[in-house]
Amino acid sequence: MKGDALMSTAGLHVREHKSVLASVEKRLLQRLARRVPSWLTPDHLSVLGLGSMFAAGAAFATVRLTPWSAVGVMAALALNWFGDSLDGTLARVRGCERPRYGFYVDHVIDLAGTACLLGGMALSGRMSPLIAFALLAAYLLVAAESYLSTHAAGVFRISFAGFGPTELRIVLAIGAVCMARHPVVSIGPMPPMWLFDVGGIVATAALVGAFIVSAARTTRELYAAEPLSGPRAARSLHASEGARA
Repeated sequence: MKGDALMSTAGLHVREHKSVLASVEKRLLQRLARRVPSWLTPDHLSVLGLGSMFAAGAAFATVRLTPWSAVGVMAALALNWFGDSLDGTLARVRGCERPRYGFYVDHVIDLAGTACLLGGMALSGRMSPLIAFALLAAYLLVAAESYLSTHAAGVFRISFAGFGPTELRIVLAIGAVCMARHPVVSIGPMPPMWLFDVGGIVATAALVGAFIVSAARTTRELYAAEPLSGPRAARSLHASEGARA
């Protein structure tokens, strides 16, 4: 029975994408999807997206050896955008969607790729490992809440406060270039800090805030959709009393 429920509900959700670049990006991806060679499949693009995140993590890890690693970070993030953003669009354009498979694989890749990326930052010598792992923990909180919300409410929100994956890649690429040129910053009377430590603290706080806001919103929506009143409340009370007995 549990398997039947999974088969009937998994993958059936609405995508909500309201980032700053969402409309422009959608048109661009649709044009690219119609022009890619026939031998290139969505699975190829997914593998490219994962591999490029490993490459970005490796480029960050070697920035202590040469500032030119920032170029590798930018190139890897561009490839990640191409693979990670285009795979689903290509499947939809070709009419070969696999909703449950695509949703699962795409987000497993996101989790593994983000862990590798932040691991590379922690090894870069330009960011405190503690802050890098705090940022990873905050990301995992947001990711888990997003997946739970998708399952419970049927809405998969890709962006928050105008920021989505593409905007974050752009900010990260700019940050990599700035880090290569000016790795240390001073803020008022505070002692000098690594640029990516400052960025990591801000990003961690933003992710925790996004988690709290999104969790509260989804809880409120689900509570309103399933009010505990009337016969339903009586049945629930009766069931709970029976369980205690």
